[in-house]
Amino acid sequence: MPVPKLEKIIGIEVYVTSSVGIGGVIRQSVEDFVVEEVLVDGSKAEINQTDRKSDYLPLGSHPAVDRYLLCVLAKRNWDTFLAIRAIAQHLGISTRRIQIAGIKDAKAVTVQHITIESIPAEELKKVQVKDMTIQPLGYFHRKISSYFLQGNQFHLVIRAIDHSESVVKKRIAKTIEEIYEIGGVPNFFGHQRFGTVRPITHLVGKAVVQGNLEKAAMILLAKPSPYEHPNSKLVREQLETTQDFKQALRIFPKQLHYERLMLGHLAENPEDFVGAFRRLPIRLRRLFPQAYQAYLFNKFLSRRIKCGLPLNGAEVGDYAVHVELSGLPTNTMHKIVETQTLVEVNKAIRAGRMHMAIPLIGLKQQPSKGFQGEIEKQILEEEKVSPEDFKIVAIPEISARGKLRTAKTPLNNFSIEETSKDTANPSKRKAEVDFMLHRGSYATIVLRELMKPHHIITAGF
Repeated sequence: MPVPKLEKIIGIEVYVTSSVGIGGVIRQSVEDFVVEEVLVDGSKAEINQTDRKSDYLPLGSHPAVDRYLLCVLAKRNWDTFLAIRAIAQHLGISTRRIQIAGIKDAKAVTVQHITIESIPAEELKKVQVKDMTIQPLGYFHRKISSYFLQGNQFHLVIRAIDHSESVVKKRIAKTIEEIYEIGGVPNFFGHQRFGTVRPITHLVGKAVVQGNLEKAAMILLAKPSPYEHPNSKLVREQLETTQDFKQALRIFPKQLHYERLMLGHLAENPEDFVGAFRRLPIRLRRLFPQAYQAYLFNKFLSRRIKCGLPLNGAEVGDYAVHVELSGLPTNTMHKIVETQTLVEVNKAIRAGRMHMAIPLIGLKQQPSKGFQGEIEKQILEEEKVSPEDFKIVAIPEISARGKLRTAKTPLNNFSIEETSKDTANPSKRKAEVDFMLHRGSYATIVLRELMKPHHIITAGF
């Protein structure tokens, strides 16, 4: 089954299911894509949050300097980093004092946990931002991080489906059956990791990893996409032609916030590309080499699937990681499968105690061995990069150590909530689905298997 060109650009080259898709469109409304964060203790950040008990001090306590105010942040159609910036501005604090467990989709309704360092709960009254609410829960002894994150519950609506209710249900059931047969969904990094309308994050990352900061900056600022807003496309094309940063700063639209931060520096220091990147938030800077790691991972996984190697079992030379009691894989306990351990490891994989994993190549993470290792080394040679290149001398704070990532991720609690007439698209149908994925896994990877979209932009990805 052919894969859309824009998916191949980000390294996703295959489907893992052979079933026919239902087509349709996602995110026609922001409310069609709802994400609720789940912590390892089972706590869920919900749209209609109710009081709950957990390991934190009540709001009546006076926050000590090392206390963290745990809150539930609900936002609609907000980029995570811009939301944090807006909160920090209203509170008059640095963004470094606000922590998250995970980055959420921008074009969605999302609910997640955040901690704010050393601030009374009453101060949150200052945060009056459109399409955003913050509810304080109590004072936590540690700042929130991905360590506390179990995963995300998704409530999604697929609209503009051409098929009857029986056909929709039958096709979805067949796809889910195939996914369960292999024990989960291929753990590709999803479209939003790279930018769907303008998938260049990994290209910026590759240039950074290769030490060409000027090329990285010009890709970020001036590489146009045929799918972005015509005005944004025009100003990028002009910058690409003129290389005039002062003029670009005057004409770049305000919504291109991060580009304008870099242009503000380059207008005064046209050759200081390191300084320009350092105008960006550290969490965003780190995303560039991480996006390139993600692209390489997608390529590794795609080629493994194309070669017929299993996702629900290991081969000699593969990495295998242990699974915690929570069901989450752990990077701290892993092994390379050898001939004498192959049977034992595959028995553990079948029992759910281990998962086969693929490297996120980095400074401290080498390729696999065996046949999978040959796949990875061939791709690295094609890309002209090595693990050592992820030590970024010019901007050492964004150097990427690398780690392991499971080749598949469990699909938990999948259900079809409803299939009915789509009032937003007369003569069409809609399907509402719910499911949960572990942290770091993407709902769009499940949706692409269900829908088999011909064009990911028009399909809403």
